[in-house]
Amino acid sequence: GLFFLDRTALQMLHISQTSELRVLAARSTRPCQCPLAPCKGWSSMSEDRWPENQMKRVATLRDPDLTEPTFEEWHPKGTRYDDPAAPVALAYFPYNRCDVWQCLSCLQTVLRYTEFGGYYVDHRVRLLDADLIVDAPAPAP
Repeated sequence: GLFFLDRTALQMLHISQTSELRVLAARSTRPCQCPLAPCKGWSSMSEDRWPENQMKRVATLRDPDLTEPTFEEWHPKGTRYDDPAAPVALAYFPYNRCDVWQCLSCLQTVLRYTEFGGYYVDHRVRLLDADLIVDAPAPAP
């Protein structure tokens, strides 16, 4: 049978180095009125609130060679998952499940992943702050 390939999936940049992610994070140039502004820590963002028309997926942090990335988090300074000051450690949860999006209006970079619970699906977003991107040791196997 016939099938179609998603061209955006084929062109998706896999980011595995913190330096690559910092380049994307540094692109934001101007304030924006999008609903993402308050999302400095991880926030729920339902599909009806997601500003799809002004967002573009530009990369993924998901390692294509891992079928089940770790759920271990990286908080060496005592932060928690939803803390706006929590470090962005690529190999750790939830960053290892994120796609990287940019607002076409202000170029703000946003991380997004989907939390799957027993009876729910919850899309979560966090504005990317280049100062919080850290080089962390790989999680224990």
